[in-house]
Amino acid sequence: MTTNIRAILVCLLAYLCFDLMSVHVRILSASYSPQELSVYRNVLGVLPSILLLMYTRELSFDIKDYKIKKWKLAFGRGLLVALAQLLFYTALADLELATVSALGQTNAIFIVLIAVIFYGEKVGAWRWSAVIIGFGGAVWIMQPGSNMFTWTAALPIGAAFCYAASMVTLRSFDVSISSAIIYLYSSIAAALGAILLATGTTDFSPIQSMSDALLILSMSLCGGFGVVFLMYAFRQAPASVLAPFSYFGILTAFGLGWIVFDELPLDKLFPGVILIILSGLTILWREERNKT
Repeated sequence: MTTNIRAILVCLLAYLCFDLMSVHVRILSASYSPQELSVYRNVLGVLPSILLLMYTRELSFDIKDYKIKKWKLAFGRGLLVALAQLLFYTALADLELATVSALGQTNAIFIVLIAVIFYGEKVGAWRWSAVIIGFGGAVWIMQPGSNMFTWTAALPIGAAFCYAASMVTLRSFDVSISSAIIYLYSSIAAALGAILLATGTTDFSPIQSMSDALLILSMSLCGGFGVVFLMYAFRQAPASVLAPFSYFGILTAFGLGWIVFDELPLDKLFPGVILIILSGLTILWREERNKT
């Protein structure tokens, strides 16, 4: 098995983990608030970051080994992730799995916009056209002004913006800094951020049963290992090889939503989802074209 094929398989496994996490969130939302679930996810999600450090042989009990110059930025990324998850989990409580997944794919649009605003990146007509098309696809799915529109539909887009910001800011770190170290900072900051966001906005209820406790643990591990798998995949193969497979998450979300929750939001998703996918692939194509 070639390195690229192995990386693709691990990448697909990562997106499956994210969608399984979403299924857990939908089930648990009947008894727990999004703030509670975000806290559980991020606190328990520190465990995979520690396991990643063990795998990369970077785990140390000397605090000096974890010092980096831009630690504030590393923690800031974690806070963005905590906010993104809260928005994402809130949307999952009310919207179909596939709808949330499709709207979340707008992160490619925000990656371009953030790169332009904060890094002065030059963007040509192709990528601007892709941004407009992708935004149009998101609006088509949301259907503002219709009886089907709810403000909850804007939450996955807000989550996509936060995730995009956390991704783009990675370029600010020196290439010599380990991905595992950056992930440790982000996971700890996300846990602290989730706790802060939950404080004063919700009352924590006791975990109602052992099955709920196992679901919460499973949810957290799915999300945490999804990140670990994704990081591993992108370290083994070029982004141009892996990026198109992010849309696999829409398919698995659609399938899981159909099987578990009997959801078939075809009329809501199409043709907007096609425009979002076309937008993302166009942005990817131009990125790779500019590198050559």
